[in-house]
Amino acid sequence: MKHAAHPRSLVELFTSWLWGFHPRTLPPMQRANYARELLSWAFLPIMLGAIEGGTMSVLVKKAWTGVPGISPELLDFAVAFVSAAPNFANLTSFIWARVSRGRDKIRFISTIQIGTCLCVAAVAAMPLNSWGLLGTCILVLLARAAWTGVITVRAAVWRQNYPKERRASIAGKMASVQSVMLALAGWIVGASMDFSPQSFHVTFPVLAIVGLYGNSIFRGVRLRGAGRLARSERAESGRSTISANPMHTAAMAGDALHTNWRVLVEDRGYRQFMIWMFVFGMGNLMIGAPQAIVLEDGLGASYLQAILATTVIPLITMPLIIPIWARLLDRVHVVRFRAIHSWSFVAAAGTLWLAASLGQLWLFYVAGAFMGVGFAGGALAWNLGHQDFATPERDALYMSVHVTLNGIRGVIAPFLAVGLYKSLGAWGLQNWTFGACFLINTIGAVGFVLQWRGMQRQGKDHEYVRYPEIGADEGEVPTDPR
Repeated sequence: MKHAAHPRSLVELFTSWLWGFHPRTLPPMQRANYARELLSWAFLPIMLGAIEGGTMSVLVKKAWTGVPGISPELLDFAVAFVSAAPNFANLTSFIWARVSRGRDKIRFISTIQIGTCLCVAAVAAMPLNSWGLLGTCILVLLARAAWTGVITVRAAVWRQNYPKERRASIAGKMASVQSVMLALAGWIVGASMDFSPQSFHVTFPVLAIVGLYGNSIFRGVRLRGAGRLARSERAESGRSTISANPMHTAAMAGDALHTNWRVLVEDRGYRQFMIWMFVFGMGNLMIGAPQAIVLEDGLGASYLQAILATTVIPLITMPLIIPIWARLLDRVHVVRFRAIHSWSFVAAAGTLWLAASLGQLWLFYVAGAFMGVGFAGGALAWNLGHQDFATPERDALYMSVHVTLNGIRGVIAPFLAVGLYKSLGAWGLQNWTFGACFLINTIGAVGFVLQWRGMQRQGKDHEYVRYPEIGADEGEVPTDPR
């Protein structure tokens, strides 16, 4: 007689999930790079968490409230600025993509990681006055600009080091570790600021030092086929260099923008995908600034309560959901993925609208969990989705198109949201700002569904682009035994 299988205990499930992060779950040739990268992303996000959009929005709003010489209106737009800073910084993506061509990718990424750490540490020197507010905004922007370079170039490293059929799962493991550490950093900042509003003078340098340790680990990563990739990039468009001549730099930027525009003109599928990403992303990026304002002005939340809603809960949710999204993205085209995944952000925007209307903090936490579900899929599609359209030598270029367009909408969205919040506030309807976010997100989600159905009608519903990667140089030991 056969016995029914007993359900696996929570301990067994957790152990199985934890084992999935071990390098031994990968083929031998991929383990060393994976282990170094995974460990580095356990420390670098501790530094990055200090300037995470939700954390900085809350910190700026609360720390500078009531400071002489800073009006409430000016402060709210400063909140919009730090919320928009990652997306302002994304406008530099095309420059990073251009400058990194033909260069040692690991050394390049390592250098700009150090730059990010130094900017984070420098925030500690900012006083709580109008000049300190200005300096904080500038340093956050510089730090995020440097990190944009990391994101842009990192996609090419992942493409070379990990095969397509495993790439989303590997990226998901790194994103899971990163999200937990970002959440920990947010909790540290929130708890310390509740203890003393001056604590960031100590906290930020400490977090930056942790980031430098992560950088020292990352420098040990080895890029598969580095030499051949560099030669291929140079053949594609030539190597660009930074010049002290501002006219040369401006010309380089203009040329890079023209190249990005040409990608959209020539690749109809990617162009359509970017249009719906622009609409969908606009709704998402409008949420952060008014959320921080409502939590302070409407609910009087503490630092930790507000950072829990905007940062910690979404980030803690991500590792639980990332494996699910990773399995889906490993199997389907990114357009199909977005047609499913985007509805999680629609649910988040709708819940925020309800939370703000009812003035219930616990609903902000529920909305944060929905945001975490969306962020979990977005962390994967953000880094890997463009690779369903791009050839290897154009990887950084396609990524820069995506990141640059995100920067454009990110520059607009927070200021649009704050302006809308202030305008609607004249009629007591400021919470309908989240209703606008909900509507825009819904339109974007429907757009992805329509694009996927169009691909089905054209017989492309099973089209899954798997461009061959640039192989190892002659004489090198390949890191992928395929």
